[in-house]
Amino acid sequence: MAGHSKWSNIRRKKEKVDAKRSKVFTKLARMITVAAREGGGDPESNFRLRLAIDTARAENMPNENIERAIKRGTGELEGAAYEEFVYEGYGPGGVAVLLEVMTDNRNRTASDVRHLFSRYGGKLGENGCVAWMFETKGQLHVANEGLDEDEIMLAAIESGADDIQRLDDVFEVFTAVSEMKTVQEQLEEHGFQVQEAAIVRVPTNKVAVDTDVADDVLTLLEALEDHDDIQQVFTNADLDEEVIAALQT
Repeated sequence: MAGHSKWSNIRRKKEKVDAKRSKVFTKLARMITVAAREGGGDPESNFRLRLAIDTARAENMPNENIERAIKRGTGELEGAAYEEFVYEGYGPGGVAVLLEVMTDNRNRTASDVRHLFSRYGGKLGENGCVAWMFETKGQLHVANEGLDEDEIMLAAIESGADDIQRLDDVFEVFTAVSEMKTVQEQLEEHGFQVQEAAIVRVPTNKVAVDTDVADDVLTLLEALEDHDDIQQVFTNADLDEEVIAALQT
């Protein structure tokens, strides 16, 4: 899972200094609206909605924005009808790229995504071309400040987690999606603070990226993430520490 974790870590650092709050809120509102439409407006019985709300609150999204998004999903307020689907393709160096999209205009989004891949040295692929390289997992971020690494690892394993890795300021815990809620609740019962929870695509087949194409890969990934209709970007790019250090100099 190293490739996923390193890209995730780079992305998290980028988001910490990203001033485009309105763009983030727009994507979160869509996530909440679709979750409420699919499973109802009660986060206690709709785990997907609960995840979306928790993510929004972690980003300091105002409560009134969250409530409006829920009401759009349940039909209490008018709003655009969003479709969910996945795009797949290849980036520079042959890395796999998988996009989760929500849009009210599929033709527009398809054209935009194709253009971004082409502009930044990638290629949009057919359905299924890279999806087989990813597993859908639950992902929990647990604050690691003051924690004993062995203690959190033991608690995560006992709670049913599949894997755990340490990033700069959090432990990244992976679970089966069906076990995600249980693992989160048990970690919290043990006194650990779960900062973020999400359903993600984790690569099973990683591609090493050298310094010649690393900057091009990251430029493509960031351009895709910046698009309003693209909710999440996943890749199997494996960036080692030397490559990351070279990009930061």
